[in-house]
Amino acid sequence: MKKKLHLPGELAGQAIRNVFAKPATIDYPHGDPSIPANYRGRLVYDAPRCINCLMCMRDCPSKAIRIENRGTKENPDMHAYLNVARCIFCCQCVDSCPKKCLSASNDILLARLSRDELSVEL
Repeated sequence: MKKKLHLPGELAGQAIRNVFAKPATIDYPHGDPSIPANYRGRLVYDAPRCINCLMCMRDCPSKAIRIENRGTKENPDMHAYLNVARCIFCCQCVDSCPKKCLSASNDILLARLSRDELSVEL
């Protein structure tokens, strides 16, 4: 004798329980999301500490970082640029910097309206 499945009844019961359950998501625009302690968000660049070794550019697996010296060798004026569209947020650049000029922040608002705006100066 075959066992009869009560699948439609089980699904209806589960659906009714889920109607009264607490939602699994948060109302993000109206409430702050909880960010874990080791979250890797937008990169922060401390230009005065940079020694222009370019190790962050070399070690970036997606080639998302560009460092430029707009000054001279004697008086450097370092600027860092991040292409958010290419960045995989692995923070290899942060780990490879000998002077710790780069760090990861808790900033999660990285969306832009156009592709041109995704290349940002740090």
